[in-house]
This record gives sequence, structure tokens and C-alpha cells, in this order.
Amino acid sequence: MTSTTTSSTTPESAATAAADRRRWFALAIVMTAAFMDLVDVTIVNIAIPSIQKDTGASFSSIQWITAGYALAFAAGLITGGRLGDIHGRKKLFLIGIGGFTLASALCGFAANPEMLVASRILQGAMAAMMVPQVLSIVHATFPAHERGKVFGLFGAVVGLGAVSGPLLGALLTEWNLFGLEWRPIFLINLPVGIAGLVLGIKFISESKAPKALKLDLVGMVLVTLGLLMLLYPLTRGRELGWPLWGYLSMAGSVLVFAGLVAYERMKARRDGSPLIELSLFKVKSFAAGIAVQATFGVGLGIFFLVWTLYMQIGLGWSALRAGLTGVPFSIAVSVAAGMSVQKLVPRFGRKVLQAGALTMVAGLLIYIWEADRYGMGIASWQMALPLVVMGLGMGLIVAPLTDAVLSEVPKEHSGSASGLINTVQQMGNALGLGLVSVVFFGSIGDDLVPPQLNRAFVDGFQHSLWYVAGVLAVIFLVMFALPAKPQQHVEGAVDEAELLDLTKDAQPVG
Repeated sequence: MTSTTTSSTTPESAATAAADRRRWFALAIVMTAAFMDLVDVTIVNIAIPSIQKDTGASFSSIQWITAGYALAFAAGLITGGRLGDIHGRKKLFLIGIGGFTLASALCGFAANPEMLVASRILQGAMAAMMVPQVLSIVHATFPAHERGKVFGLFGAVVGLGAVSGPLLGALLTEWNLFGLEWRPIFLINLPVGIAGLVLGIKFISESKAPKALKLDLVGMVLVTLGLLMLLYPLTRGRELGWPLWGYLSMAGSVLVFAGLVAYERMKARRDGSPLIELSLFKVKSFAAGIAVQATFGVGLGIFFLVWTLYMQIGLGWSALRAGLTGVPFSIAVSVAAGMSVQKLVPRFGRKVLQAGALTMVAGLLIYIWEADRYGMGIASWQMALPLVVMGLGMGLIVAPLTDAVLSEVPKEHSGSASGLINTVQQMGNALGLGLVSVVFFGSIGDDLVPPQLNRAFVDGFQHSLWYVAGVLAVIFLVMFALPAKPQQHVEGAVDEAELLDLTKDAQPVG
């Protein structure tokens, strides 16, 4: 009897063990892909001056190398998620990671700035296909009682990506591997992407949504068109002398967005699957939270690009020194993010986020004072104080913000709301990068030569920080419309989608 029992259960045990191995392999693959995207967001900024010097790219092209990615990523996020629900998450993930790898190769071998910008836009579009599938694949692969551990791992990946991205970008640029200058920051994605594609085919299981929402391609086109009509004149306007067509284009973008709202209302009545669920904006805390997300994205979009230009072009620092200077900031963000979610927000609620905004303002004011006092002679260690203060403030905001925004949203709309939050943050980032032409380059004279150019970049950095401080002051005031204490902390009912968004939003915008 004993031998019979053993022989009958062995195949089941073997099958269970094989399935268990497969799902952990699948998790490793999607986590690696998510890490690749997170690193790519932060790795590029540190190499911007090297790219500009090597390719002769104009400053507007430099802005589009970063803003183009954010714009394409934002425009395609919701659609990418729905395509996975309809056609299969595994299929869309593989298309996304394959396309992301190809776009990375095109970026790495770009012959001119125009090709690099186009490749970055393609890279962002492919990330929009790949990234939304991560949560869905985890949800379909792991039972509910194991997802907490999985999301803990994802949080660790996010923290590692936030710290390693700038450092990796600095090292790869500094090492100048095979004389390729900045290009390895993109080419490093090739072996990782190819391995993810091959292993993903073997280990990831296919899944679809039982009731998937329909696509809203018209809505996606209108969003993209409206943003392009706004961003393109902002980035090119200064170089072209602010022509009339630029003002007409920016004014026309308002009409496009108005048309988007009208179409989304019609789409909601017709089949209940609009790109943007406008009824969500009737919830005051959600509308305020979306305003905070968008404005926060604008502020960070301005800061990170200007900060890099200040250190490497203004002060003449190497990419490695600039990357190491930013380490205290990344560590402070990670520490404060963990404390805010686990200990502070459950006790103090909205006040934690508002304290974060004021703390960031304090850090910016310290940075402005130090940049003025020490001028071109400022040292990395002197920047540590304002960067740590800013990082602590940012950590208090980014981790709990999604939770606060979603706290009064009906559960049946939590998926749409989560997707919209991430989309709006990326759009704000793209807009902030576009505004760099106005707040930074607009304060710098034309035809300057070193050391005049270096001094102008230092002055432009201080000028830009006042704008970022003003943005954060607005955010502080808008936060009064958030709930005093998010309901999830009272009820203890944060679902998996919100946990992933909460964790993913903790990444710095690069």
C-alpha cells in the first residue's frame, strides 16, 4: 500500500514542482523587464551632455530624447494594458520586450540626433506595451496569499533601479567602452532583452481578461495630438524665435483636448470603454490627486534635466561625479518612501504628503542659496544636504500619493483610475521637459562661449529652481482637497493594483 501511494503521488508532486519553478522563472523575467524600463528612465539623463557633445544635438533635440520617451509611454499605457487583456498578456509582453530591445539597438546605433529621438519615441511606445502586463501576469500566475511577497520583491527592484540607473549610466559613459561614448547605455539592454524574450516564450503562461474593455484608439490619437501641439512649439519655439504658428499650435491644443473630452463622453455612453473615465473626476479627491500628479511630474521633469546640465555643462563635472553626487538623493527617497507608507501616513494622513511638498521646497531653497554662495566652486559634499532634504520630501509624496488619490474611487473603477494616474504623471513629466526651454534655456543668452556658458548654466539652474519651488507650493495647496486620511488605511483594504502603482510611482522621473 505504501509503494502504491508513493507511485501515484509522485507525478502530481513533480508537476506541482515544475509549475512552481515556471511561475518563479516567469516572475524573474517580468521583474527584469520592469527593472530594464526603470533603469532606462534614469540612465539617459546622466548621459545627456555626452550625447549632446558627441552628436552635436541641439538643446531642443536633447529635450525630445527624454520627453519623446515619456510622451510615447504616457500615450500608450492604457491602450497597452487593454491590448494585453484582449489579445493575451504574454503575447503583448513579448511584443513589448522585443520592440523595446530593437528600439534600444536603434538608439545605440543612431547616426544622428533625429534618429535617436525617433528611436526613443519607439522605445517609449514599446515600454507602454510591456510594462502594463507585469501586474497582470503576476496576478494570473500567483495566488492572492503570495502576492504580498511578490510586491515586496517588486519594491526592492524599484529601489535598486532608482539607485543603480544614474550610477550605471555614469559608469558606462565614463568607461567609453570600445570607444562608443554614450551608446552602451542603450546597447546594454540588448542581451537582457533577448534573454527575456527567449525565456519569456518558454516560461510565461498566457492569460486574458474574461471581460476586456474595448480599445479607444481615437482617444489615444487625440491625447497624443494635443500633447504634440503643445510640446513641439515649447521645445522649438526659442530656437526659431517664437513664430506665430507656435502660438497657434498651442492654442489649437486646447481645442483638441476639448474635442477629446466630448469624444470620451460619447464613447462612455456608446460602449462603456473610454480611454479616460471622465466620471472619476466627479470624485474631488481623485480630481485633486490627478492635478497633483500632473503638476508634480512637471516639476520633476524640469528639475532632473536642468540638474544634469548644471553639473556636467555648468560646473564641468564628469558623468561619474554627477552620478555619484545624486546617490544621497536616491537613498533618501527610498528611506522616506518606506517610512511614509508603513508608519507616517496611517497615523497622520494627508499632512505627510503636504510635509513632503514643504520639505522639497526647503531643499530647493537650500540648493539655490548654496549654488549662489559657492558658485562654480561648489563641491559634491556641499550638495548632499539639499539633495537629502529634497529626497526625503519626495519620498514622503511619491509612495503614498497613489493610495490617497484612489482612496475614494469606487472599487469597480480602481483599474481605470490607476492607469490614468500613471499616464498623467508621465504626461506631466513630458510637459516639464518641454518647459525647460522656457524656464532654463530662456534665461541663457545665445552665442555664449566658455566660461560665459558655464556661468550662464549655473545662473539658469538657480532660475529654474525657483519655478520648481513655485510648482511645489501649488501642489501643497491642491493637496488640501485630498482626504485627510485615505480610507484604505482605515479599512486596511489596499488591492494588488493599488500596491503595484504605489510602488511603481516611487521611481524618480528622469
